Amino acid sequence: MDILLVRVSSLGDVLHNLPMVADLLRHQPDARIDWVVEEAFVSLVRRHPQVREVIPFALRRWRKSLGSPATRAEIKAFWQRLRARQYDIAFDTQGLLKTGLILGAARARRKVGLGNGSEGSGYEGISRIFHTESVKLDPRTHAVARGRLVAAHALGYTLDTPPDFGLRPADALPRPDWMPLRDYAVFFHGTARRAKQWPIANWIEIGRQLAPMPVLLPWGSEQERQDAEAIAAGLKHARMLPRLSMDEAIALAQHAAMVIGVDTGLTHIAAAYLRPTIELYCDSPRWKTEGDWSSRIINLGDRGDPPEVAEVMDAVRKLEDIL
Repeated sequence: MDILLVRVSSLGDVLHNLPMVADLLRHQPDARIDWVVEEAFVSLVRRHPQVREVIPFALRRWRKSLGSPATRAEIKAFWQRLRARQYDIAFDTQGLLKTGLILGAARARRKVGLGNGSEGSGYEGISRIFHTESVKLDPRTHAVARGRLVAAHALGYTLDTPPDFGLRPADALPRPDWMPLRDYAVFFHGTARRAKQWPIANWIEIGRQLAPMPVLLPWGSEQERQDAEAIAAGLKHARMLPRLSMDEAIALAQHAAMVIGVDTGLTHIAAAYLRPTIELYCDSPRWKTEGDWSSRIINLGDRGDPPEVAEVMDAVRKLEDIL
């Protein structure tokens, strides 16, 4: 069976879609699975050894130069590559017009997608016109369960196992030169929406209580760099990192002895690798993405109810006891 998965973004959502692969192969052991994903997240999907082909989609970059002959050539090559293989079934688990268009263009006997969105999602109902089958789910279905349930419904099986993200283990990948050899903590403090962030003073207080364990501070945007500098200024044992590639950021998460992070993709990647992870929810609903598949993951706070420093330190101690 040849299967196509269409889930192009964002980082956390692509990660949460990965358990579909293990489910499909458990019930269709001979399946060959391809995946269409935004080019920024190709390296994450390639870490799953059972995805046959990753087809990069670069809409974010193409939009900036649609009049360029080079861009038009890339877009043409994408559509040709998408249609080069005949699929038995294709899944769109994002539910947007752009992913619907990809599903519609794919050569597949069955085209299965979401029949509705989850609560607060950016679901676009027009995407259903590209489906041969639409699967309706409870609007409060967890992000990991959504894709799994769509596939289970389409292929007639039930979910009876915890999610298997299928990512290669940390020790199978090289350790970057900038990474400490001793145990370290990571603070994933940055996220695109400021309301989801945790106060800088809280990060500093937690860092002080973790001493002497080194605290590594990644960043992506200019604002995140400034925030990392502010945290580092209050912690002698903290280290600001250079701007990391996606592969480097994933390696940072998967080697960490302790991860504390807001509701963002890299925090969820650490949880998928079963690193000791504390997820902080400040302005997003916890039910939607909380790591609920391991005792090594502790979720704190909720929309409008950010956790206190004392709660986070209690969680740190619980994880230290487990380990």
